[in-house]
Amino acid sequence: MTSRTPGRRAVTQGALAGAAALFLGTAAVAPATARPGGPVLRLPAPTGPYPVGATVRQLVDHSRNDPWVPGIGVRELMVTVLTPAVPGGRGFPRMPQLTPGAAALFAQLGPLIRPHLPRTGVDWAATLTPARAGAPPLPGRRPVLLYSPGGGDSRAMGSSLAIDLASYGWTVVTVDHPGDASEVEFPTARPGRDRVRETALRPDMDAATFRTMVDTRVADLRFVLDALGLDRVGLYGHSAGGTAVAQALHEDRRIAAAAVLEGYLDGMDGTLLPVARDGVDRPVLLAGTDGFRDDRLDRSWSALLAHGGPVVRRQLDDSGHWVFTDYAALVPQLQEAGLVTAEGRTDMVGTADPRVSVPTVRRLLRSFFARHLPVPAAVPPTRGRAASQ
Repeated sequence: MTSRTPGRRAVTQGALAGAAALFLGTAAVAPATARPGGPVLRLPAPTGPYPVGATVRQLVDHSRNDPWVPGIGVRELMVTVLTPAVPGGRGFPRMPQLTPGAAALFAQLGPLIRPHLPRTGVDWAATLTPARAGAPPLPGRRPVLLYSPGGGDSRAMGSSLAIDLASYGWTVVTVDHPGDASEVEFPTARPGRDRVRETALRPDMDAATFRTMVDTRVADLRFVLDALGLDRVGLYGHSAGGTAVAQALHEDRRIAAAAVLEGYLDGMDGTLLPVARDGVDRPVLLAGTDGFRDDRLDRSWSALLAHGGPVVRRQLDDSGHWVFTDYAALVPQLQEAGLVTAEGRTDMVGTADPRVSVPTVRRLLRSFFARHLPVPAAVPPTRGRAASQ
């Protein structure tokens, strides 16, 4: 990983957050195992001292309508709350990365959203996360982080990083943005949508659609703060999610720090977002890769850096845009299984070994939030983490 100062700025080139291909996806570290329906992909284990519990919640904002399907009449979100858990949770089931309905739809949408993904040969429903569904959280208050995935991605594709953060003591809330996310499974159907709702985004997205996406995401994140009664939180987001968390910090004083993982800070027409135009007075991390570089991202990040203040920039080498997601671990497994080409792997996550890239991304986020939203000092015995595996 290399560091970039305001005097030497460089960043990324690539796939999303306002470019034409407005879709994202998933990825793991241990080798895949064989299965009749295809290889079972594995997500890397968390490295912190705490086991992790998971709870899924539906949140409904009755003050807003859905921007993509107005017939729904309200704005609905699905979130997963990941918490440090009480040790000894093996009696609780491991949370799947994708619910069965979401996995079935992703099997169809995945290759359209991410053309390097295989059209057949993967059992997307078989991947389990290390988090235990329903495991009781440790008592006590702890800082909260919210995650906004990339445009077209579901929250499931950020599972590995979120669970690792929770294993170090943060409560992490991963947020889906329905109509934007590739697919979102709700508890039930309702008028205007099926139980599993697919993305409304298309590759020919224009500047107005991109701005609607960003504005909706910012409003979604602020609503989650309202609905969960949160204050002084950290946000992190990938691609379009990075765009949204930066702008949310600009608009909402409850947000204490934000990590932007390769998100543009302007619109598709080149107009700087207010966060880049005005600057910030709270910490922002700009994290990029050497495989995703273009003038637009460099210009919008440079605009924010030019204001000075608590903004830092870091660059990951030998990496691609989706190294910040589960794809960092899953795509190399798909390549080993002969389902993704070497070129496809390089384009998505770079050439770095996931045994290097995954820990590097995790340390980068932990270091940033440990400085600005530190967790309580006390930790349980390391055997607690093993109980969640």
